Amino acid sequence: EVTRVAREVGTEGELGGRAQVRGVSGVWKDLTENVNFMADNLTSQVRNIAQVATAVAEGDLSKTITVEAKGEILELKSTINTMVDRLSSFADEVTRVAREVGTEGNLGGQAQVRDVSGVWKDLTENVNSMALNLTSQVRNIAQVTTAVANGDLSKQITVDARGEILELKETVNTMVQQLRSFANEVTRVARDVGTEGQLGGRAGVPGVSGVWKDLTDNVNFMASNLTSQVRNIAQVATAVAEGDLSKKIDVDARGEILELKTTINTMVDTLSSFSDEVTRVAREVGSEGRLGGQARVEGVYGTWKRLTTGVNELALNLTTQVRAIAEVASAVAQGDMSGSISVEAQGEVAELKNNVNLMVANLRETTRAKDWLESNLARIASLMQGHRDLVEVADLILSELTPLVNAQFGAFFLSAAGAKPGEGLEFIAGYGTDQDAIGGDGQTPRTGPPGRGLVAQAAVGKKRILINDVPPDYLAINSGLGSALPASVVILPILYEDQVLGVIELASFSRFSEVHLAFVDQFVNTIGVSINTIIANARTESLLSESQRLTTELRQRSNELQRSNAEMEEKAALLATASQYKSEFLANMSHELRTPLNSLLILARLLADNPEGRLSPQEVQFAATIHRSGSDLLQLINDVLDLSKIEAGRMDVRPKKLPLVKILDYVNATFRPLAVDRGLSFEIAVGEDVPREMFSDEQRLQQILRNLLSNALKFTSSGGVTLRVERTPGAEFEQEALRSADAVIAFAVTDTGIGIPPEKLPVIFEAFQQSDGTTSRKYGGTGLGLSISREIAGMLGGRIVAKSELGVGSRFTLYVPVHYSGVAPVPDPSDPRATGSTVPAAAPAPDETLPDTTDHAPSGVFGEADSLFAARAPSGGAETGGGDEAGDHDDGWPGATQLKEWQRGRPGRVLDGRRILIVDDDIRNVFALTHVLGRVGMTVKYAENGREGLEVLHRNPDVSLVLMDVMMPEMDGYETIRAIRSTPRLADMPILALTAKVMPGDREKAIDSGANGYVPKPVDVDRLMSAIIELLSPVGEAGNEGGDAAASGGDAAESGGEAAASGGDPPVDDASLGVPGGVDNGPGEDGEGAGRDGSTPDEIGPPRPRQGE
Repeated sequence: EVTRVAREVGTEGELGGRAQVRGVSGVWKDLTENVNFMADNLTSQVRNIAQVATAVAEGDLSKTITVEAKGEILELKSTINTMVDRLSSFADEVTRVAREVGTEGNLGGQAQVRDVSGVWKDLTENVNSMALNLTSQVRNIAQVTTAVANGDLSKQITVDARGEILELKETVNTMVQQLRSFANEVTRVARDVGTEGQLGGRAGVPGVSGVWKDLTDNVNFMASNLTSQVRNIAQVATAVAEGDLSKKIDVDARGEILELKTTINTMVDTLSSFSDEVTRVAREVGSEGRLGGQARVEGVYGTWKRLTTGVNELALNLTTQVRAIAEVASAVAQGDMSGSISVEAQGEVAELKNNVNLMVANLRETTRAKDWLESNLARIASLMQGHRDLVEVADLILSELTPLVNAQFGAFFLSAAGAKPGEGLEFIAGYGTDQDAIGGDGQTPRTGPPGRGLVAQAAVGKKRILINDVPPDYLAINSGLGSALPASVVILPILYEDQVLGVIELASFSRFSEVHLAFVDQFVNTIGVSINTIIANARTESLLSESQRLTTELRQRSNELQRSNAEMEEKAALLATASQYKSEFLANMSHELRTPLNSLLILARLLADNPEGRLSPQEVQFAATIHRSGSDLLQLINDVLDLSKIEAGRMDVRPKKLPLVKILDYVNATFRPLAVDRGLSFEIAVGEDVPREMFSDEQRLQQILRNLLSNALKFTSSGGVTLRVERTPGAEFEQEALRSADAVIAFAVTDTGIGIPPEKLPVIFEAFQQSDGTTSRKYGGTGLGLSISREIAGMLGGRIVAKSELGVGSRFTLYVPVHYSGVAPVPDPSDPRATGSTVPAAAPAPDETLPDTTDHAPSGVFGEADSLFAARAPSGGAETGGGDEAGDHDDGWPGATQLKEWQRGRPGRVLDGRRILIVDDDIRNVFALTHVLGRVGMTVKYAENGREGLEVLHRNPDVSLVLMDVMMPEMDGYETIRAIRSTPRLADMPILALTAKVMPGDREKAIDSGANGYVPKPVDVDRLMSAIIELLSPVGEAGNEGGDAAASGGDAAESGGEAAASGGDPPVDDASLGVPGGVDNGPGEDGEGAGRDGSTPDEIGPPRPRQGE
């Protein structure tokens, strides 16, 4: 029973339970009664506490806990009663009561029964458990109520409870929630109205009643009343701040708010009266200029009275001070400098007074000094007028100037005619200079060394030099009574139009004043004008007499010049005639050369075609090489012929109606395959406004475009070439034919090639000129294409414009009139607009950036064959000897009989089995030399340039000799030879230089670079073989090589020689080239790279037919 009651009351919260134990008596009955008494007592206490807590939650604070209690319950009772009393009496006492109740409560007592066991022990433990459970519940309630008393409405009862304890928990938690809602609303209204200034806010607390509802209504009434009052005050204050003093506070108010209302309204009235008076005084004094006005404000005291008095004092002081300043200023304006401001003043007005007084004093002194300066300047200047002798003028200047500036010493130095500043200064006059101490040694004054003495330095610097505190030993100024040292020295250069005419030096016992210095600074300008006038007059007289003398001589020389001019005109006519004869001869000779060359090309082509199959593949390649070299030569002759015809005036223009599409079809059919073959893009763009028909010479127009596009393709390794056709206004050009044309068409050829250096661009339009004419140039060509194109463009009435940027690309633009009207004058090559960096042979090029522009060509422009086949095999021409190894000379291509002579005897033994390296960028030269050397038993390796040649030498230590071409791309022969000689292992390598440039000095240049010998192109085979045998023979045997080579008999040929003698092929080291004779193609180990452009040797076969061939 005890356990049940303890569980119901202590754990489940079911108050009112009692223990029912029947038939007990004695101690057991007492124990039962005590338990029931404890439960009854605890029930009444907790229920009383719950009633009070419920009343508090409902807003009824009139109830208190009346049940008797002791111990911690008593303390809890006191705490809750105190809390209720304090909440009922004063709202601000709730926090204090909650702290006392929550702090002083002492729950947690435990029953301490010693020496118990069994049921008693269990009973004790159950009672203690009940007390402990109740303690935790009450303490949690006490914590929440203490938090409420402390103003913390965030706490809730969280302990587990049942029965009436659970109801108490929910009642207290509901009360806390309502209190929190009320506090939040009141806080919000207070914050809105009191802090944030948001008037008009109201508290809304749903579900409240009793005191809480009254309190909410009072807060809202207070906020509403305060809102209306503050808003009315704010309206008046805003009006005052905005300068509107007509509004007043009219809202109902009591207490301190009423006093504030009265005070503000009084302040507004006072401010209005004060404002009117101050405005009146300010208007009269500041705007209307009526000084002496005073403000009158009735009924003001304190600050307002002091403010009124201050304004009146301000106006009075300002009136007095301004009148005094105006009086002095008026006197100064009328020229009276004797007055000054005497009125008392302070601060900035005092500074103004002092500054005005100082200004008047300075003006007084300045006027006096200015009058003195101007009068003396005019006086001395008038004295100098009319004098023609410089010495006389110098004496006059010093005699007047020296005493005037309080000086006691003066010297005048005159500059010699044509002398540099500081040199040629001559002493011509002095003041007080006839004394023994002058110059320190009794001599006349000296200027000092040029650029070092002060007189010379003043002339060099063209500035005044002032020296104060002169040293004791500098100069002594003497008189009949004694001597003294000067205190100050000034040195003045005399200038006229920045030219030094002389120098004046003055010395004084006292320091020169600023007025004196200003005077001499101005006076030297007057002196300069006078001296220059005297010098100019003297020079004019001298020149007049000289002119008369020269007139006679000129008359005599004029007669002689007339005779000389007549002779020169006669010689010029003879030179013009000779030049005309030369051009006509060259044109005729070029024409005559084409006939046999034409036959040679046809026959070579027939041999290359080998229609009957009689020729071996090697002989077919011989014929193909002859044909290609002849084609190059023919193109060179064609270019020379065109240039000669132009110079001789024999080239005609045959205009006709020409559809533009015909020109574009020709360009597309000719150059698109070449571009595709080289991996380049090729585009043609035509503007919408371009006329579809022209009246011009079709052949000449095609020739110009062919040259420009050939160059663009030749010098572009990546990217592409674009031909853009556009219409251009003729008025933009200076050339008459273009400016007067109805329409002008621009053919712009743009590439992304190598570009032209700016310094090379002016020369590319000249005949036989190339941008890169060095021995390491990479591209061949004659350099005639652009020259011919420029001349033809001029004949068509147009011109060519070139723009280029090195490494970016180039653009060549042909401008031609749509309707040909006659021959236009060809621009002079010497004219910078014709060959300059922006306008070669054309009108000004528009300012555009690359790669919108084309080209070119370090080697200029090529002719037809030269450009069309440039991608297949480099054109040798006259510069590489490409056309000479095909048999143009008797010894140029030795026959079998000659080679057999070299195989007999000792030369054959010397050459047989030797390995030789040929470094040449022309595959035709390699092809020809390979057969010559292979026939005598030698094995050939080759490289296309110097860099590859060095790599071959490093990989092949058994190379016995090097044949080095001079002109190669990337690294030329001279540079390669020097690189070989700088390698220790190759320092003694025999090297023969080969070149088609046989100009004076070429042999010495080759020997100086390190070559052992020099063989010019076209190669003389006997000479070449003799040089090789001489370099490869052991020491002491070279003297017999010539005889051995020339002998027709001798020992039988050994292995290689037998093969050659029997008609077989010589030894082959690398068959990948497709050329007999033991050729190795240099850097590749597997035979790649036979051609410089990546082509294989079988491309040496029959050439492509040219346009119209």
